[in-house]
Amino acid sequence: MDYRQIPPMFVADAPGLDFLNSVATPVDEQVDWIPDGEGLLSWLEQAGFAPPEAIEDIRNRFTIAELDDLAAKARDLREWFRAFAQKRKGRPLSAKDFRELEPLNKLLERDQQHRQIVKHSSDGVTHYELHAVRHWESPESLLMPIAEALAELVCEEDFTYVKACEGPTCTLMFADHTRGHARRWCSMAACGNRAKVAAHRKRLKDLESGEH
Repeated sequence: MDYRQIPPMFVADAPGLDFLNSVATPVDEQVDWIPDGEGLLSWLEQAGFAPPEAIEDIRNRFTIAELDDLAAKARDLREWFRAFAQKRKGRPLSAKDFRELEPLNKLLERDQQHRQIVKHSSDGVTHYELHAVRHWESPESLLMPIAEALAELVCEEDFTYVKACEGPTCTLMFADHTRGHARRWCSMAACGNRAKVAAHRKRLKDLESGEH
């Protein structure tokens, strides 16, 4: 299915997992929202991973081939980290998991950013904040907010509550932040609703079978 026919799904409650969900089977066919450079730029903008002006600048300064190569690197990163997350979901990360994260640390080493004081004024009161400012000099710089989101997932989420949707054909993952950690579906509107319909049909079928 063409990724342009359906909007990306941001249902994971964790940006790093949303990146893993940039390839999914929302209905019947698999959709990859980053099949090429333009798809990656579109996904990054919709996900809010990079400022629109930075994305547009890189779109204008680099060739289609260079951006397609960037998308291939993003897909490789996605599938590597998906394997990491799927293997460890449902349990806390342990000390021995650290060495598996070396490729992510190597990528983060290449980030180019600095911190800067900015001011905000409201109701006559000025507030100062320390913001990170990233240099968007090369196509690879667009991988940095992705790497950062994956690193934040590792450091800030309890992998005990990183789950895969229970939909039979669904491949989406999410961080279960619900009370009691009882979330089962990527969304109630999609897989949750399909499960309710299937359960209702089964009950009707069981009732009909009992009548004979």
